[in-house]
Amino acid sequence: MAFGYSPSYGSIHAAFWRTLLGLYCLITLVNTAISTPPEDPVKCVSGNTNCTVTTSLGAFPDRSTCRAANVAYPTSEAELVSIVAAATKAERKMRVTTRYSHSSPKLVCTDGKDGLFISTKFLNHTVRADAKAMTLTVESGMTLRQLIAEAAKVGLALPYAPYWWGVTVGGMMGTGAHGSSLWGKGSAVHDYVTEIRMVSPGLVNDGFAKIRVLSETTTPNEFNAAKVSLGVLGVISQVTFALQPMFKRSIKYVMRNDLDFNDQVLTFGKKHEFADFVWLPSQGKVVYRMDDRVAVNTSGNGLYDFLPFRSQLSPIVATTRSSEETQETLRDAYGKCVAAKAITSTLFATSYGLTNNGIIFTGYPVIGSQNRMMSSGSCLDGLEDKLISTCAWDSRIKGLFIYSTGFSVPLTQVSSFINDIKSLVKIDSKSLCGLELYYGILMRYVTSSPAYLGKETEAIDFDITYYRANDPLTPRLYEDFIEEIEQIALFKYNALPHWGKNRNLAFDGVIKKYKNAPAFLKVKESYDPQGLFSSEWTDQILGIKGNPTIVKDGCALEGLCICSEDAHCAPTKGYLCRPGKVYKEARVCTHVTK
Repeated sequence: MAFGYSPSYGSIHAAFWRTLLGLYCLITLVNTAISTPPEDPVKCVSGNTNCTVTTSLGAFPDRSTCRAANVAYPTSEAELVSIVAAATKAERKMRVTTRYSHSSPKLVCTDGKDGLFISTKFLNHTVRADAKAMTLTVESGMTLRQLIAEAAKVGLALPYAPYWWGVTVGGMMGTGAHGSSLWGKGSAVHDYVTEIRMVSPGLVNDGFAKIRVLSETTTPNEFNAAKVSLGVLGVISQVTFALQPMFKRSIKYVMRNDLDFNDQVLTFGKKHEFADFVWLPSQGKVVYRMDDRVAVNTSGNGLYDFLPFRSQLSPIVATTRSSEETQETLRDAYGKCVAAKAITSTLFATSYGLTNNGIIFTGYPVIGSQNRMMSSGSCLDGLEDKLISTCAWDSRIKGLFIYSTGFSVPLTQVSSFINDIKSLVKIDSKSLCGLELYYGILMRYVTSSPAYLGKETEAIDFDITYYRANDPLTPRLYEDFIEEIEQIALFKYNALPHWGKNRNLAFDGVIKKYKNAPAFLKVKESYDPQGLFSSEWTDQILGIKGNPTIVKDGCALEGLCICSEDAHCAPTKGYLCRPGKVYKEARVCTHVTK
């Protein structure tokens, strides 16, 4: 057998159904044209009072409920100023929420339950488009999809962006969102911003709110703080982007073995402007994305509509989730591996959703305009269908319930990090099949940024998605391998965690990794000396007060802590705290058989 043992009938049966359902789900994605849009992440008991907010993934890392006394929905900068002024005068805590709330950590949470949520849901308009100057000014609640479309209307393009277009301009600025490139200024969205208008608390003479207009030329110190702000400086009202003339891209996916991947990763990004990788370590394969800029008059009308971001039939998603829950209960690693191979092979065979004309895929290269090729998320587009189909992670259905881990490893250390992961796979080839059920390890190029809380150096960003149990005290199959990878990256190679992803442990001491952190904190103190836009969570990750880790029984199972004793794992279920297998300094929850 390919994975080293002879599976039981139960394993084959589970693998068969998981494979069948996975393939059927992919076929469904191609044919489903409608989808119930996500609901507002803010819910209130009465009108806009007594409110809660959650993340699009359904639960924060610590599964807590974030509350506020009210939510406000400004529709203009003037209304935003009025809202911030009233809250500042009353000394109320404030945090900003967005249309879809895609950040995993508790960035949207206020302290206690008397604070104020300020939603940018209706701050989603174009303020000014200047085709001659190649700039576009928009409100901060505009989604990436809207931004791409508004730029295209005047023949312009944003060069780099995340692959999911359901994020907002303010959300991208708040967390340092990026695409993949070593070229130009790099792939971070905030490094293509020329001006930021922000509303922050003011003094009595200011009317308790102050509009700050920031740019690289007039206020470089404050501008570099505001480019990745975590929402602690105030509310971003408007953002001006420096865009480029519309161009086209030529994309081709190639699957190879990963024998020389360590070397290829160092040079591939210099050869292809929008290069990335999908690594399938348990299969020993890598999918190389050969993605280049071509002239706008090059023939081609391609479209990138990533298959997992399309709408999915809710019953299929529920059955698929149930299947993985069964595999976890039965410790059916073989079933996961068979299913992972089938799903990743099907994604590759269907070009991940690329089509040559918006309808069908006829062959590589796929050439299309930047606005049609850079990002996707069509599960957001549909009309209400009573949850018959949704985005796969919609918490109103039994759908994906996952961890989203992301960190940037310095490019000079990436080869060694890849070797460490390969060493783990050699110990047990089935160990990382669970990652491949969710696309594999996505690897994107990033560069250093002048933003004080931006990337510090050229790096590879590793995005890892994996199963999360419904019960916080239920351990996961091969969780020790994934925990070790996490700790190797963060502590052996000093990786920077993505501000909008990750579990609590990733942020322990993180602010010490940023050389410009003192400069950022000085701007924060100047803009909001009372800390009205700060929260317990932001104080913890910025090193101001407290620690993001939570130590209690079972805390390591959900990444709330790194285990230091067996009770932090699940000793009654055979999971004990043990050293790492490759990185001995790691402490992970390992299934120990007697």
